Amino acid sequence: NDTHGKLLALKPDVTLSIIKQGEDAPGIKQKVYYNENVYRVSEGTGHYKEIMQSGIECIGDVDLYDVFEVLSLAAQSLRLVSDNYVLEISHLGIVSALLDELDADQSLRRQIMQYASEKNTHDLARLCADRGVDDALTAKLTALITTYGKRSDVIARLESICTSDAARDALKELTQLSALLDSVDGNEAIIFDFSVTNDMSYYNGIVFKGFIGGIPQSVLSGGQYDKLMEKMKRQDRAIGFAVYLDRLSAYSEGWDVDTLLLTGDAGPAQILAAAESLPGSVLAAKSEPADRTWKRKAILENGEVRYLD
Repeated sequence: NDTHGKLLALKPDVTLSIIKQGEDAPGIKQKVYYNENVYRVSEGTGHYKEIMQSGIECIGDVDLYDVFEVLSLAAQSLRLVSDNYVLEISHLGIVSALLDELDADQSLRRQIMQYASEKNTHDLARLCADRGVDDALTAKLTALITTYGKRSDVIARLESICTSDAARDALKELTQLSALLDSVDGNEAIIFDFSVTNDMSYYNGIVFKGFIGGIPQSVLSGGQYDKLMEKMKRQDRAIGFAVYLDRLSAYSEGWDVDTLLLTGDAGPAQILAAAESLPGSVLAAKSEPADRTWKRKAILENGEVRYLD
């Protein structure tokens, strides 16, 4: 029907299939992963193209720990590709609370969200002035969309922005989540950025995007999508993310694997442990293959990995 068609245009069909095939199960959490072909409109040609996409979904009685677990896995996924990554997190509960204070119609909300995603404070201020928005609220909106960076610094700045009960509840959740994220390896690359907005017609709560150095677009995107669940007549909560493998393919710069691991006479257990300790894709071989290329080369000796170039 029309509703399904509109949702399909917004959300990957893999996620929709998972939602449609599942059933609400109070008190239960269903965790799935997928590696599927999906279709996207090519920005260059305007035609559909088939790409491979990997992702995870957690559906059911989702709580704060589940949100943390998904974010932690998102950060680990980025780190496997490159140490030069950033995971940007926002909370739509805070954004929505400010828009509720504004009492804006859908048209004004969409315009504000567009300017927020662009960090466009000039046009945001102009829009608010044209629509008669209170100066104090305009100042809070402007401050919010330029709030990004180290999580503890952002939380401190949000104290003066989050004045309503709804905003303060969201800020409390964000603060608790930040404390959990401090336990993640490389957590300094996990930041808060309120220009990450996603689509508020089906996303709510935590939303996030992942970036790799050298790629201008996000390679990972996700968030909580309880609103989509509601539109699909489901009561469960949900969160997930997808990794865009077509964008990552450009990162390889022409080589087949990130690391060639020369194993010598090492046993299977030693090779497995060594391969899992290396970032990105790994090709394990006793000698250099003639038909493969690699970014870096390492050798496994006496149970230890040493880079050769």
